[in-house]
Amino acid sequence: MTKKDIIQKLDLDGYVQRFENFFARVKPVAMHGDINQHYRHIKALSVLEFPEPSEVPNLDSELARIKKQAILGLDEIYSFVKIIQYFNNLKAIELPEPTASWIGEIEIPLEIMTILGYFNDQGKINPEIDSQLYDIQRAIKSNKSAIKDGLYQVVRSPKLKDYLADSQIHFLNGEETLLVRGGFNQAIKATVVGRSSGGFFYIIPQKISALKDREAQLVTEEEEVYYRYSKSISAIFYTWERFLAYINREYDRFDHYQARVNFAKAYEYEFILPSKKSGVKLDSFAHPAIDDPVPVTIGLDSSVMLITGVNAGGKTMLLKSILSAVYMSKYLLPFRCNSAKTEVGHYKHIEAVIDDPQSVKNDISTFAGRMVEFAKLFKSRDTIVGVDEIELGTDSDEAATLFRVMLEELRKRNITFVVTTHHKRLASLMGADNDVTLIAALYDEERRVPTYTFLQGSIGKSYAFETAQRYGVPAKIIDDAKVIYGEDKENLNELIERSTSLEREMRSKIAKLDDEMKNIEKKKQYLFDEEERLKEEHRKAIATLENRYNAATKRAREALKVKESTEGRRLLNKAHKFKDQNQKKPIEQEKVALKVGETIKYRSHRGELLAIRGDSATIEVDGLKMRVPLDQIKRTSALQKISKPSKKRARVSVEKNSASVSIKLLGMYGDEAIDAVDKFISDGLVNGLHEIQIIHGTGGGILSKLVTEYLKSHPKIGKFYRMNGNLGVTIVEL
Repeated sequence: MTKKDIIQKLDLDGYVQRFENFFARVKPVAMHGDINQHYRHIKALSVLEFPEPSEVPNLDSELARIKKQAILGLDEIYSFVKIIQYFNNLKAIELPEPTASWIGEIEIPLEIMTILGYFNDQGKINPEIDSQLYDIQRAIKSNKSAIKDGLYQVVRSPKLKDYLADSQIHFLNGEETLLVRGGFNQAIKATVVGRSSGGFFYIIPQKISALKDREAQLVTEEEEVYYRYSKSISAIFYTWERFLAYINREYDRFDHYQARVNFAKAYEYEFILPSKKSGVKLDSFAHPAIDDPVPVTIGLDSSVMLITGVNAGGKTMLLKSILSAVYMSKYLLPFRCNSAKTEVGHYKHIEAVIDDPQSVKNDISTFAGRMVEFAKLFKSRDTIVGVDEIELGTDSDEAATLFRVMLEELRKRNITFVVTTHHKRLASLMGADNDVTLIAALYDEERRVPTYTFLQGSIGKSYAFETAQRYGVPAKIIDDAKVIYGEDKENLNELIERSTSLEREMRSKIAKLDDEMKNIEKKKQYLFDEEERLKEEHRKAIATLENRYNAATKRAREALKVKESTEGRRLLNKAHKFKDQNQKKPIEQEKVALKVGETIKYRSHRGELLAIRGDSATIEVDGLKMRVPLDQIKRTSALQKISKPSKKRARVSVEKNSASVSIKLLGMYGDEAIDAVDKFISDGLVNGLHEIQIIHGTGGGILSKLVTEYLKSHPKIGKFYRMNGNLGVTIVEL
């Protein structure tokens, strides 16, 4: 099937004609090349204001003549000039990627750039660059003025007054003439160039004829200058024939892009890039042939879609909508839809078996024509096919069985079908297949009109009697038809209708449950955020108590400096009260045991739990290992509250003997060790000790370095030194 045929069958001919009006020159709608690259250029240009391209004709024949060293006319040369000038204009714009790189790679040869300066805006050689042409055109202008003045002088001549049919100047075959009566030759010498229907003569006075001859001579000289330029430029074009073919091709490519961008902006359409997988998912799709359409939201994720239901209810238009979406996305043509939720798969071919193929001339029936169409499909692959009224032209029961077998066989060739039918047998035969989607066109029983909406997963009733009555068939005829139709058939239709109603009710309840679930999720998120807010407030309260403790400690040290030992002890005790308040356990929460290897959340970061040691844990966040309090981490699910244990206290062991006291820092982190030493020295000063020992070990020397830097800055340290024979212990004199 040709592209023109499929466009007409899908009612896209008006849409395509509107689109083609945006082209700068006539060309096929389809683009060749990488569709993903085309899509990136279109999206880049969609956010940019760029100049409208110049209208130019197709130049394939001109390029063929250039290859043969033919001489082009100035109008043909100017068409190439307009293309090159347009790309020059694009180069002056700040273009987004990838378009900027593409246009930037187009290098225009210097000889071609020089030719651009030969032409004015009217496509003629600019006389300012050629003195001979300038003089000729001035002479032509002066001669035309002389002709005009001469004619008016003849018209006003008293001798010719009685012979003039009117006082106007008439143009006959491009010549200025006067209209006179017979006998004019007694008053003026002139040449007759024509005769009017009234018997008058069109004449050119003899004195004007001389000026006309002069004008013809000047025009010939002008044409000779133009020919000289045409010959010279054509020779240059022959040298750069490959560049001209390239720039002509790139102009078509950009023309494809700009036409699509401007078309989409004009009609508020969206672009859908075909996905590699098959299937169609439309959301709020509107077929461009319908003026006030009911938006279609439908999904085709199986190899067969069977559409049943009410007559004149939109079944055929749904079929055309699905195939139209595939066609438009295949050629990157924009259309109206919700692009965020619309997905269209890629199909190599699109076929539409829609029209009645019956032909008296070819002695072929409707059903035979359908068989011819289906026979062609057995040679096709990767195709989406729309079949309207599939049992058309033969017994529906026999056709249902035949088409079931054919559809099952053709599906093996990766062919997807969208089928409409008024008969239920095919739908019932194939409905149990998981790779078949049933769609029912819905009918409004109260208003007795189709709704042009569709229900997925159900078989629809045709409502033939109701449709006939809606279009004017007398009610008595319809009642008689129902009696003949029989109660069993009517009962079957009632069951189908009831099934459809139950399906719609079920889907309504599911939608309601989905809304309730969304509300519950929102409430869960609110509680989670509230928990995070309370934890943040608690953290800030702890920080406030820490600041109070540090301030009290500082005041105690200042008191000790002036030997106010009693006051110093009181302030230190007060500071330790703040510290104790800080270390009180928060309100017990539901305890949830964390396991090594679990994914956890620490503040706003996600990481992995590597180890648990007492009230702290070792975690890895973004490749960085760190040790943090256990109460500050939790599971990422945030579905359970996690108990928050008390903050870890530094383990300080004080060993007293007759000469000294000691503190062990082994196994502590840097900040933890310095806090312990600070408190230990304060206690030693309060208790009147003169010498203490800090056991930090040797290891990597990090603790030793931190302790040394701290002791250097302490105001109450007399001196400190390493123990002889044991560099892992520092002696401090207070």
